[in-house]
Amino acid sequence: MHVNGSYSFPAPAARVWELLMDTAAIAGCVPGCQELTALGNDRYRAKVSVLVAAVTGSFDAVIELADQAPPAAYTLRIEGQSRAGFVKGSSRVQLVEEQGTTRVEVASDVQVGGPVARVGQRLLEGVGKTMMDRFFACLAARLRT
Repeated sequence: MHVNGSYSFPAPAARVWELLMDTAAIAGCVPGCQELTALGNDRYRAKVSVLVAAVTGSFDAVIELADQAPPAAYTLRIEGQSRAGFVKGSSRVQLVEEQGTTRVEVASDVQVGGPVARVGQRLLEGVGKTMMDRFFACLAARLRT
């Protein structure tokens, strides 16, 4: 499954990069995030509650930041498990600054399995895109404050 998005921030790339590396901001903006703790070496443990159609799951996940090129790009890798199934994937995040505004381009490739996958790929892509949109809207609001 592929989920992509493009988001504009009224700030230089260095400031947006700082925000994307701020674990408190990330934890506060990920929909359903109950916990985000550092494991060291750009790895984190997260607990995220997700509702997809009639399937609810609290995913325990390990997240890794890789291929970092501050403040231009990084890769986010995730592996998560719950009784509702599993999720495994990666997102390439690129920051493009143009005249003091930064566009964040996200290209994700995700595999989902178990009961949650039975709701269908189209619904899962919609939920994934909605979660991504809400996340970046929250970060944009934090940037303005």
